Amino acid sequence: MERMEPVEFGDAPTPGGDADRPVLVTGGTGTLGRRVVRRLLEEERAVRVLSRRPRPAGDREPYDWATGDLSTGEGIDAAVAGVGTIVHCATTVGRGDVAATRRLVDAARRSGGEPHLVYISIVGIDRVPFVYYRAKSAAERIVEGAGLPWSVLRATQFHDLIAGIVDAQRMLPVALAFGGVCFQPVDAGEVADRLAALAVGGPAGRVPDMGGPQVRDHRELTRTTLRARGRRRPVLPLRLPGAVFRAFREGGHLAPDRAVGRVTYDEYLAARTPTGG
Repeated sequence: MERMEPVEFGDAPTPGGDADRPVLVTGGTGTLGRRVVRRLLEEERAVRVLSRRPRPAGDREPYDWATGDLSTGEGIDAAVAGVGTIVHCATTVGRGDVAATRRLVDAARRSGGEPHLVYISIVGIDRVPFVYYRAKSAAERIVEGAGLPWSVLRATQFHDLIAGIVDAQRMLPVALAFGGVCFQPVDAGEVADRLAALAVGGPAGRVPDMGGPQVRDHRELTRTTLRARGRRRPVLPLRLPGAVFRAFREGGHLAPDRAVGRVTYDEYLAARTPTGG
């Protein structure tokens, strides 16, 4: 497989964006959102973070803070007021994602400023009949049909998710893996770079998918994670039934032709493994 060149931060698809208006990042304190915020600040863009929680005491970062709840709509109109771009990184379980996206889009329309909507989605949501993927697909359609400028990026699973599956089993005598399933983990920081580039550029519609540099068997990824954590236990692959796991085994969630990520899973683990002492 020929490896494609990665997309750098500055490679926005079309020069654009409104530098005089802030970029609102929903989920701006999460795994992806906080990285997007950091990238935008490095580019000296005005940023507003949307969070359900008040700003932490002692936080002196140079961004505005908006407290709002996408699950109820409380505070969302104030959060979107005056922004030029909205990077929607916040996510919830199941259909809650759909309702939250609709509330955000409705508030953006009411604002009258026609902000550019940038949405992060998942590779394979139209091929894997997983309930969470169906919700992401419905949220995509809301963004695309909002009547506002928009860009949508689909990415494969983050390194953090793969490691988290293993870490969640730390108390079990064995580690379970999805039998016959491969993943193509991608670095969240690299996805943040791409989203930030989209945010400061003009609306690009559905942009090319973004996948990690390697497609690897989940059993192998689990073993690799255990070694990095210094844990010794057997790995038990489970071949689960049903249409969802059949689609996963068939690689519906992978993008081998879009292996544009550079940070491998081994490199991700090494960067987070204490040395010495």
